[in-house]
Amino acid sequence: MRLATLASEDDFDGWRDAARNLAAAQVAPSEVVWQVGETPADLFGDEAVLESRAPAFKVPRPFVDLARTVALHADPERWALLYTALTRVLAQPKLVDDRADPLIRKLDEMAKAVRRDIHKMRAFVRFREVEQDGDTRYVAWFEPEHHIVRENGRFFVNRFTAMRWSILTPELSIHWDGEVLSEGPAASKADAPEGDPIEEVWKTYYASIFNPARLKVGAMLKEMPRKYWKNMPETALVGQLVAGAQAREVAMIDKARTAVGGNIAGAWAALREEAMGCTRCHLYKHATQTVFGEGPVDARMMFVGEQPGDQEDLAGHPFVGPAGRVFDRAMGDAGIDRAGVYVTNAVKHFKFEPRGKRRIHAKPDAGEIDACRWWIDQELALVKPEMTVALGATAARSLMGKVVTISKTRGAPIALPSGGTGWVTVHPSYLLRLPDKAQAEDEYARFVEDLKAAAAYVG
Repeated sequence: MRLATLASEDDFDGWRDAARNLAAAQVAPSEVVWQVGETPADLFGDEAVLESRAPAFKVPRPFVDLARTVALHADPERWALLYTALTRVLAQPKLVDDRADPLIRKLDEMAKAVRRDIHKMRAFVRFREVEQDGDTRYVAWFEPEHHIVRENGRFFVNRFTAMRWSILTPELSIHWDGEVLSEGPAASKADAPEGDPIEEVWKTYYASIFNPARLKVGAMLKEMPRKYWKNMPETALVGQLVAGAQAREVAMIDKARTAVGGNIAGAWAALREEAMGCTRCHLYKHATQTVFGEGPVDARMMFVGEQPGDQEDLAGHPFVGPAGRVFDRAMGDAGIDRAGVYVTNAVKHFKFEPRGKRRIHAKPDAGEIDACRWWIDQELALVKPEMTVALGATAARSLMGKVVTISKTRGAPIALPSGGTGWVTVHPSYLLRLPDKAQAEDEYARFVEDLKAAAAYVG
């Protein structure tokens, strides 16, 4: 067995030199034990790697870049994996580009994890001001997942050149005195200061710019995982800001009403104008235009469909295609004046699959529905309908915030999370898809009864 000893957890240069000697000597990966520092890695790894420098050989640049990043990963097997990959790349130089290869794919995933951790450190380090020997110094505490502290040192020097700062971590510490970047021993959170007056200013600023209308909790947690919150002053506010987001949204709508002199129609027009430029999901890239809701803004009933169809997308108005004609007929049979209700869709852009010259409807996914809930919530807050009818499962999911089974909720009033009463029935397009004429007639009659019952509940 050959024992390869590296100076530190991120000693890429040491690994490269040792790997070059081992590869030149044609030592198999299974015959090498990799060790960091003086801690024994294996009882049988007692034969040191030859220190004589082997002749240089070429490997593809992408592999060097990949290895340099993977070397920062916390997995203790990374050195062995990299050496195994090196021996294979020497025999197959194009292997490094083959992401279907299990080993290359694994290394690529490790590199991505390291790059994410580098980004998290740059984004989530928070300095606290302390007085030290009569001078001001800024100290931060951070707990990285991988060995990225030295790699990130130069970034913080360039970013905070004029400051004297220290970043403490459980692995090592780095210090900048305005001229020299130095290293120190590992630290604990107790070594970092608790807080300072600047944090209160920052919290006030963060709270003042927080916009509940733009709140996406899932996206926020993806980019700013909870494990980083404890070291960031502004995250102490997140819970209460999220909890009060809905109330603040309503307040924003009320403020908009006041701004237009109590004219709800003016507030609705401003909301519609903003929706015309919506880019909250990718559907806007392919659709012709945003298809916003229409109808009296003081309507007692609101009808929510799934999404615009081909004709709605071209016309810019909801429910004007084949399903819209079925809807109009059913509304008439139910004794409901279509002109007196507000009609909209859960998703405001047409999602489709091209089939030659035709555009075939495609069902919106959960992400697209959730992205568009902002608009539905604002329409509900403005119109304040006494009854909101969900036409189909997509509309029901949008209104309820969860998957809803039509068969279990159809034909009865339900309380909506946003307030008010909801009613679930099928979408008119469902009636168009029924191949059996008798069944289609029965289902149409049942649809009309649903509309009548919803209207009767309003009185």
